[in-house]
Amino acid sequence: MLKITTLIHTESTTFRLEGRLAGPWVQELERCWVSTVDMRKKHPFSVDLSAVTYVDSEGKDLLKKIHQQGATLVASGCLTSSIVKEITQSVRSGERMKGLDGC
Repeated sequence: MLKITTLIHTESTTFRLEGRLAGPWVQELERCWVSTVDMRKKHPFSVDLSAVTYVDSEGKDLLKKIHQQGATLVASGCLTSSIVKEITQSVRSGERMKGLDGC
């Protein structure tokens, strides 16, 4: 199970994730991400992974796409910090990824 809370502030928008980013919950996060295209154009966007307990390979792939499109990934603790480090290093090293078209 994954809980996705959208926090909209004057200067930023954050998805706060709680639980497991796996299976059908990956597609749900993707739907939420695509539906926020207008908000993302207005101000900075972040995904808070601090309360995530597990991320499967599809979840990691989606987080890479989201990060590549400009979102900041926020982590705390060993698990999420390790995942964010892996994602940001792979994107910085020039790994090419297919983006979401945001329709």
